Amino acid sequence: MVRRPASEVANYDVLQQQTFRQLQTLPNVGPAIAGDLIRLGVTSLDDLTRRDPRILYDALTDLDGVAHDPCVLDVFAAAIHCARTGESVPWWQFTPARKAATARSGAAGSSPRATR
Repeated sequence: MVRRPASEVANYDVLQQQTFRQLQTLPNVGPAIAGDLIRLGVTSLDDLTRRDPRILYDALTDLDGVAHDPCVLDVFAAAIHCARTGESVPWWQFTPARKAATARSGAAGSSPRATR
């Protein structure tokens, strides 16, 4: 994950600051993931419920120009699941489904590119 400098967070507008705090109320989401979600255009918890974790992960990879650790995809899945259902599930419980999907499609997690 790419760390967000405190100065970047301070430059958020009021809505982004509110969203940054709200996202961190979700299990598995700390400042780095919350910052990444805001960079990806997530504007609220309700907005997060309409997002797809794979699309967010791929967009983050494109935005940063590196393949992030595939566990970031699992964290996105866990955050979206909690936003949709209210159920807190540890991110690593999404790993088997991601690995199975990766085996079927050859998507993220199988790339030999450097990860952050």
